[in-house]
Amino acid sequence: MLKKNKGFTLIEIMVAMAVIAIALAALMKASGNHTSSAAYLKAKTLAHYVAMNEITQLQIDKAWPDLGSIKKSSEMAGVEWYWTREIEKTADESGNIRGVKFTVYQDEDRTLNLAQIQAFIANPASGIDPTATTTTRSTSGGGG
Repeated sequence: MLKKNKGFTLIEIMVAMAVIAIALAALMKASGNHTSSAAYLKAKTLAHYVAMNEITQLQIDKAWPDLGSIKKSSEMAGVEWYWTREIEKTADESGNIRGVKFTVYQDEDRTLNLAQIQAFIANPASGIDPTATTTTRSTSGGGG
């Protein structure tokens, strides 16, 4: 009577190892995607905060900024954020309301647009209640 060995063959072990390798590779890719997505969303959120802080600072200072565009930077959460502020006239006949657009970038070359906020501010000397006229609109950043 022949005695059968009870165990796995080399082929069965190789197939099992291949299945495990494929599963682990997929798990590593998903984990990497999650990590990069979380970092991107954190950067977008902080960029949005930077823009909102700059608009709020204009309101607090009761500033009436000149028309045109300026480029500056601000620090938040230990990171230097680069932004562009564009001030434009609006259709307001009195000329006491201006449009403000902040675009925030992560790099100094301003190639990666992470957040863009548009707001309207009132001339502090006009007597217009700024809380009644200041509105913001957030747009999603793209690649430039």
